[in-house]
Amino acid sequence: MNTLEQMNQALKYIEDHLAEEIDLKEAARRAHCSEYHFSRMFSFLAGVSLSEYIRRRRLTLAAFDLMNSSSRVIDVAVKYGYTSADSFSKAFQAVHGLTPSEARRQGQSLKAFPRMSFQLTITGGDEMNYRIEDKEAFRIVGLMKRVPIVFEGVNPEIAAMWQSLTEERIRELKALSNVTPTGLISASVNFSEGRMEEKGELDHYIGAATSSACPEHYSELLVEAGTWAVFEAVGPFPATLQNVWGRIYSEWFPSSNYEAAQGPEILWNEHKDTSSPTFRSEIWIPVIQKDRSS
Repeated sequence: MNTLEQMNQALKYIEDHLAEEIDLKEAARRAHCSEYHFSRMFSFLAGVSLSEYIRRRRLTLAAFDLMNSSSRVIDVAVKYGYTSADSFSKAFQAVHGLTPSEARRQGQSLKAFPRMSFQLTITGGDEMNYRIEDKEAFRIVGLMKRVPIVFEGVNPEIAAMWQSLTEERIRELKALSNVTPTGLISASVNFSEGRMEEKGELDHYIGAATSSACPEHYSELLVEAGTWAVFEAVGPFPATLQNVWGRIYSEWFPSSNYEAAQGPEILWNEHKDTSSPTFRSEIWIPVIQKDRSS
């Protein structure tokens, strides 16, 4: 069974339990991966977070129940996981634009979010250059800020972080660098759940990978020992980089023997001249091998 078939088995489980409590660990088991990887893969493939998909599907079915049965609003609310009629009404109105009571009237316009399934789409077959590296534990030392998630173009908050680096600090951080990827790096971690809807924030670090102690005036991120998939991106910045980042989840993971592991996503740039048409970057993603016995 391939990755997309496994994801569809997990989706079937979710659909079968929309009117019950959904065990995401069981859904991930049916997808033959960890709960963390399942949630990430779902978001990248579907373009919406798993929790948001479940919310939309439940509110779609709730509208059908209200139109086609005499069930009380509170009974429909409880059926789809809401603890009060008020919270259900607010969620329902946010999606459908009208209250549950109004939805009972004939001729009302409602929104339906159909059941999703994953299918294989043949694309251009562009190659992806990558390698697998095992690394001991290390720390990322440098600046840290909680920044908004931005998909296309330059993230202004991250650009401001780079601009705040003085020559003295750049030299200091480079001197701390004694772990690959060497030199100045960026790392992103603790993404908000709405990442694929370009919502929320992430913790962003600019600094150095090191085994040395963190100076008091910097922040540090401790990174556990593990395996990394390292992808090369060569071309106009940041479009090429963002394209490769998306393809890692939509193309490489579904066809590989690896799944995403918890940890930071690291970016290394060859130099600071981002205007170069052959600008070279590396994306480091923590991974674990899939459990073929599950």
